[in-house]
Amino acid sequence: MIQTERVSRFGNVLIIGAGPAAIHVAVDISKGWCEQLGLANRKGTHTDRLKQELESCSGNISTVVQVESKSHLSGEVQLTRFYEGFEHIDNVWQTLILCTPCDTYLSVIKQLNLDKLTEIKTILLLSPGIGSNLLVQSAVSKCNDSIEIISLSTYYAATRFDPRGSTLITSIVKGLKRKVFVGSNKPNSHALINVKDFIESLGIACEITSHSIEAESRSITAYVHPPFFINDFSLHEIFSHVRSTKYMYKLYPEGPITQHTIKEMLQLWKETSAFIQLLKAQPLNLLKFLNDDNYPVHETTLSREDVESFVEMDETKQQYLLYIRYSSILIDPFSKPDENGKYTDFSAFPYVQVSQDKEGKWVIPRVPYEDYKKLKLLYGLAQRFDLAMPQTVELINRFEQKVASFMQEHGHHTCRSDMNVDTTADEVNAIYEELLKMNREEWELKDVHSS
Repeated sequence: MIQTERVSRFGNVLIIGAGPAAIHVAVDISKGWCEQLGLANRKGTHTDRLKQELESCSGNISTVVQVESKSHLSGEVQLTRFYEGFEHIDNVWQTLILCTPCDTYLSVIKQLNLDKLTEIKTILLLSPGIGSNLLVQSAVSKCNDSIEIISLSTYYAATRFDPRGSTLITSIVKGLKRKVFVGSNKPNSHALINVKDFIESLGIACEITSHSIEAESRSITAYVHPPFFINDFSLHEIFSHVRSTKYMYKLYPEGPITQHTIKEMLQLWKETSAFIQLLKAQPLNLLKFLNDDNYPVHETTLSREDVESFVEMDETKQQYLLYIRYSSILIDPFSKPDENGKYTDFSAFPYVQVSQDKEGKWVIPRVPYEDYKKLKLLYGLAQRFDLAMPQTVELINRFEQKVASFMQEHGHHTCRSDMNVDTTADEVNAIYEELLKMNREEWELKDVHSS
């Protein structure tokens, strides 16, 4: 009986994307939450190799969960369909789950030809940025404005393929989030309840927000990645040809964390919060979010009173508390010390550095390249509202100057072509038009009620 109830939740589900997150989500959603299960990815060498592997194993994909307490979530499923490219997708899917970077959403939606996929009821955004829901809505509404778009605050796990490159059909799950937020473009959404139940079935807390922007703004990377990884120290490591021996989350000189990067984090949070409020959404308490919803520390280190009242404090104390927080999670504060009294090293994440693809073209790592793109979109929207964001601008300029000097050193022709493509203006225009349309509808509704 429970199984039948679950099947009705998402109907036939098509996963868009073929990275480790897509494989993981496909396996999770197959556990009684869908009927048919498909996977689609853009054409390319990755898709070619994946197709060969799927053909050799009858379409089976799997996940291996390496979190000891969650190992029961490991599993395997046989795909119903696999699509190379988006041109010939069957009109049988009720739910789409976009497991691609958020800066590709607009391109993917256009390629899917939604006017021909009339069965789609819901689109789930796995890893959106601030404004992604509105961006997808702007494209979807041209075909079918009844489609519901749901944003997760963040992908609910940390996954990768085997670093030895042995297979693309098995996703390795290294960690699971403590909590995820979800928001919809539709009021009184029943689909949102289904997504919440699905996430909670994985042992992850899930909270529904009243606005998609609220969910999208509750991503730790939005506040942490830009200040920590778009600074002179980190950019030197990321763009260096010499193997880095530094770490992403350690204090200087082992890593980028200083009083200055903490100050930039605080300023970015304040600027982002101001923008979120402009859109009538509720910003977050940064310290409470970092501590309660992500990685906590002992109350002896950060008192509950300080966590709860963080927003009302002066900037100096706010910086002080953020610095305490990051110095306190250099080790896992809740791990058991070994026989020598050493706790688990929690912060030794090495930098991912620039690399060359099979064609010899330079590739910038997703961190901080995707974070930079999200900042550009956020700032572009803020400009439409005449909202000043000096810290955001400084981060954007700093990254662009580093990329420009790198390209000048190596030659534009040696860098991936997407490094020369900027779709921010189109995305800003699409989101802004959607906001104007929503405001017009709101005023029209008020006029109807008043008359």
